[in-house]
Amino acid sequence: MDYQNRAGSKFGGGGVASRSATNADRRERLRKLALETIDLDKDPYFFKNHVGSYECRLCLTVHQNDGSYLAHTQGRKHQTNLARRAAREEKEGKNRQNAMLAIPGIQVRRNLIKIGRPGYKITKIRDPLTKQIGLFFQLHYPEITPDIVPRVRFMSAFEQKVENPDKNYQYLLVAAEPYETCGFKLQSREVDRRDGRYWTWFDKDSKEFWIQVLFKSEREDRYSGVPGLAPRR
Repeated sequence: MDYQNRAGSKFGGGGVASRSATNADRRERLRKLALETIDLDKDPYFFKNHVGSYECRLCLTVHQNDGSYLAHTQGRKHQTNLARRAAREEKEGKNRQNAMLAIPGIQVRRNLIKIGRPGYKITKIRDPLTKQIGLFFQLHYPEITPDIVPRVRFMSAFEQKVENPDKNYQYLLVAAEPYETCGFKLQSREVDRRDGRYWTWFDKDSKEFWIQVLFKSEREDRYSGVPGLAPRR
């Protein structure tokens, strides 16, 4: 940082930096440090909202640019929340394991250590022919256990015990050892499982898992169980 040519300083000497200049230099150093360790495309807490600002889903903060967000990730608040979340997830994992041990016929791998949640990206999609709306999930598992393929399951709102049940929503669960199971909250609409509509794929080279989910149209969803009115497959 250039400290020369400041008011009150001698020629060739370094002047005293103002508070704003010092803060700007600190933010830039934190940004460069964060760029070396963080990939925003795979950060599960990084979110760009509809007005162009950036949000931290963990700390519920809003930032005007990516540099501000990266500096925030190196701050005390974000690091403290990361530690709290890791401790809570570890405690919840132990509670689930103890509950599974109480069920006859269920074997639990005691030596399995969870390493956190994978990075993910969600994209809204629309079929150009049928105009169906849906979601495209991209999950990154760089440390996945060899010969393991991620598994997918849909869960109703009344099966889960984390939130109060709401019939308007359902959950998409993705499990892959040794990562924590990811849960995505979706609208409670019937998934179109016809060929080419719903599919999953795991790329063993890039360690990325892809999921495409297309929902049935409102008419298909409404009349799917009515004889004579159900859409043809």
